[in-house]
Amino acid sequence: MIEHVVMLALEDRHGGAELAAVMAGLAGLVGRLDGFTGFRHGPNRDFEGKSGAYPYGFACTFRDAAALQAYAGDAGHMALGARLVALCKGGGEGIMVIDLDLSGA
Repeated sequence: MIEHVVMLALEDRHGGAELAAVMAGLAGLVGRLDGFTGFRHGPNRDFEGKSGAYPYGFACTFRDAAALQAYAGDAGHMALGARLVALCKGGGEGIMVIDLDLSGA
């Protein structure tokens, strides 16, 4: 299982409605793409004071690395990703991605 964690350094002027629409679009890919089994999103509370530059994020669960690769190449995902880039500080530089391999955990 792969947990794909994405943290967003949002522009101060980002549109809350646009962020909500992108999150809804990503959630809509669950079940439509083989092996994409879960999606969650929300504000980063940064309780340890280590990630305040990223006030929002989401996590996707994939059956395996092949499912994550299929998601990465999906046209719907790429269109939603472009919309996210437009909401972040520095564009793509404002997005941090972590892929955790939990298959052995």
